[in-house]
Amino acid sequence: MTAEKMNTENMSRFLDQVSEAHREDFVVMVVDGASSHKSKELEIPKNVSFIRLPPYSPELNPAEQIWNILRRDYFANRVFDALDAATAQAEFGLAEMAANKSATRQLTNWPWISAILKT
Repeated sequence: MTAEKMNTENMSRFLDQVSEAHREDFVVMVVDGASSHKSKELEIPKNVSFIRLPPYSPELNPAEQIWNILRRDYFANRVFDALDAATAQAEFGLAEMAANKSATRQLTNWPWISAILKT
């Protein structure tokens, strides 16, 4: 999904895509305090649940690790002639990372997340 802005409507659409891609799974998603993550109009599928981070805590957000790896492995020493080329590179990198479930799990399944999931 590509969107020009992240708002409640686009977040709902994104959650639908995640839900459809993981129909047999229960997805626990770590989210920050962005307005699109906490809107009363947000439509959260039944197989998706949120863990909300405390305010101003990027160090707790596993998505930050994904962006660090994406920058390092897919954008380092690259120059793009257009935004579309950079977007395509991000989509390629994210798809490649998502395909390696073990590496993604190791990168994002921190002890505090595992502890929450076990309770």
